[in-house]
Order: sequence, then structure tokens, then C-alpha cells
Amino acid sequence: MDPFPNASAPLASVFNASCRFDEEFKYILLPVSYSLVCVLGVALNATALWVFVRTRPWKPAAVFMFHLALSDLLYVLSLPTLIYYYANRSHWPFGVAACKAVRFLFYANLYCSILFLTCISVHRYLGICHPIRTLALVKPRHAHMAAGAVWAVVTACLVPNLVFVTTSRRDNDTLCHDTTSQEAFDQYVDYSSVVMVLLFGVPFLVIVACYCLMARALCRPRRGLPAGQQGAASRQKSVKLIVVVLVVFAVSFVPFHVTRTLYYASRVLDLSCQSLNVVNFAYKITRPLASVNSCIDPVLYFLAGDRYRAQMRSVLAKRRQATTSQTPLSNNQGIAMVYKNSQAGAEPDK
Repeated sequence: MDPFPNASAPLASVFNASCRFDEEFKYILLPVSYSLVCVLGVALNATALWVFVRTRPWKPAAVFMFHLALSDLLYVLSLPTLIYYYANRSHWPFGVAACKAVRFLFYANLYCSILFLTCISVHRYLGICHPIRTLALVKPRHAHMAAGAVWAVVTACLVPNLVFVTTSRRDNDTLCHDTTSQEAFDQYVDYSSVVMVLLFGVPFLVIVACYCLMARALCRPRRGLPAGQQGAASRQKSVKLIVVVLVVFAVSFVPFHVTRTLYYASRVLDLSCQSLNVVNFAYKITRPLASVNSCIDPVLYFLAGDRYRAQMRSVLAKRRQATTSQTPLSNNQGIAMVYKNSQAGAEPDK
């Protein structure tokens, strides 16, 4: 999205009187990447929700995964409007309310995903480092309460975003800003910085601390247990969880927040034109990466959820059986069945 709505050239963003650069690449990059995320995200997360509904009652981890899949599905369902917007060269015909809703869903999914991954990581940490206490104290109702708190906190933090986000006219086009108007940009930077610290910085530190403590516990042999009875399956599941969550942060969350911070700072500080070009390009590249977590999260369900994996295998096995049962009989089988039936019908006349 162009940062200044009053630019005179339709393909250029103006940061100051002497700096102008072309953003032609985003009209290819964003529609293509968002289309892939939309197709994969809808298929994977809709399937995940269907499986979770069929595998009740849930354990606490399944509660967090269900809400994570729900957040991802709500976001990817909003992507067709952004695909149209960028394919139409930054012209938004859907109105101000739809613009606010789409931008809200992006950040809601972003920070709900971070917080639900934090909840999953903390729960896994408790299960590894304090297993007896976790089984006794952490129940599914506690997970539901935590999930509700996540939705409430994220919604409350993003209400100002609904006020800041707006549309504006540029030539014959209507722009849907992912930030705000030029006049309110400084205030928006202050607001988004606070939200980033609370909903990204703090959870990221919690996750790193949990994984460091988990790694220490996993590497330390438990006294009084043979080597083969140290919860190999649980440890393997924990390692997979760590890998998937770290991949999500490394691919989606960290690059996006780093480049967004640089982008905002470059606009506030009015850096050189060359620096602005580089930062703007980097930020636009990481925008679709922030959406890829909607496609990576379902991998977490399959690797870390035993019941989810078993249900998926059961569904696939039933589909194979249904396909096999509907396979037409061969000619020899058909002749044999006709002969057998005719024989059976003739017996009463003997």
C-alpha cells in the first residue's frame, strides 16, 4: 500500500519532494502470494476444524489448536478482497468499513496466532517440566478460559486500529491504508509500537524461556527410570513442537515485525531516498510472509496432536474403503456373480 495518498503518479510512492520509487512488483507479488495462502489456508484450516470437532472431548492443547485454526480460517477468508485490491492496482471498491475489517482481521490473526502458540508452548513446558502438577491442575476449562482471554486482549488492543485505518482518494483510485492517514501517522507509530511490545515482544520472550527450560529438561536424564522408559514419545513430540513454532516465528513473525519497525522509523525520520527504497521493498516482501503462518500452523496439529493424527488417518482409511467398494466389478467377477445367483434360484425347484 502506498504510504502517502496524495502522490500524483499512480505507480509511485512519494516520501519527500525528491524521492520517488516504483512499486510495480507488489501488483504481482501480493495477488499471487495471497492467492496461494488463501487456497491452502482454507483447505488446511477447514479440515483441521472439522477434525477437531470430531475428536471431542478435547485436551487443553487441542483447545488452543482449535482456536488457532479458527483464527487462521477467519483471516484467509478475508484474503479475496486483498487479492482483488492489489490485482486491481490498489483500487478499493468495497468501502471504508470493509477496509477496516480486513486490516483488523490481519492483525487479529497475527497476534492471536502468536498468543495461541505461546499458550501451546507454555502448556508443553508445564507437561515436560512439571508433569504431575500439570495433570492435576490444568484442565480443558482452564484452556477455554485462556483462549477467551486471548481473543478479548487482542480485540481490545486492536480497537484503536479500527479508528486509524481509513481510505483515501488518489487520482481515480480509492486506497485502503494498512496504517492510517499521513496526518495521524506519528500517533499510529506510537500505538503500533506499544501493541508490538505487548503482543509480540513479551510472548516471544516467554516462548524462548519455555524452550530453553524444556531443552534443559529434555537433555537431563530422569533418575530411577531406564533409558527406554523416559517418555520417548513425549520428548519427540516436544521437539517437533519446538521446531514448528520456531519455524513459524523465523518465517512469518520476526521478519515482518523487524521490517515493519524499520519502515515506520524510516518514514518518521525521513531517511535518504536510497534507504527508503530498500526498507519499503523489504517490508512489502515480508507482508505475505506474515500470512504464511496460516498454512504452517496445520503442520503443528498433525505433528503434535496424537488424536488429530489418528482421526486424519481414520478419515483417509474410510475414504479409501469407500472408493474400493465403489469400484466396478470386473467381467469375470460379474459372470461369477450371475452364475452363483442363478444356481441359488434353481435350488428350490429340485
